[in-house]
Amino acid sequence: METVKLFDSELKIMDIVWDKEPVSAKEITLIAAETIGWNKNTSYTIIKKLIEKKALERTEPNFICTSLVKKEAVQKAETQSLIDKLYKGSKKAFFASFIENDVSEEELEALKKLLEKR
Repeated sequence: METVKLFDSELKIMDIVWDKEPVSAKEITLIAAETIGWNKNTSYTIIKKLIEKKALERTEPNFICTSLVKKEAVQKAETQSLIDKLYKGSKKAFFASFIENDVSEEELEALKKLLEKR
């Protein structure tokens, strides 16, 4: 399963799909209208782009949408892109910056436990 670059608006639609799939395009537009304030044309345009990017698959009847990319794969790719862009690929620099900025003791302990598992 290939990871594709998704823009913020596409991620908003994908979050709906990942949460509800399989889900009809109509339901996606209703959820997007309620949670984001988008009209149905905007949502359908983004759904079409996601299909073209092969991030979504559409099946009939009822224009049912299912994801072709896993949320975890997108999160991993986006995180790596952020680290590459802002920290020149250094995970150490990323974590140092992250830990210096308002991390609670509880969050810090949870991070330590995650690192111990590796």
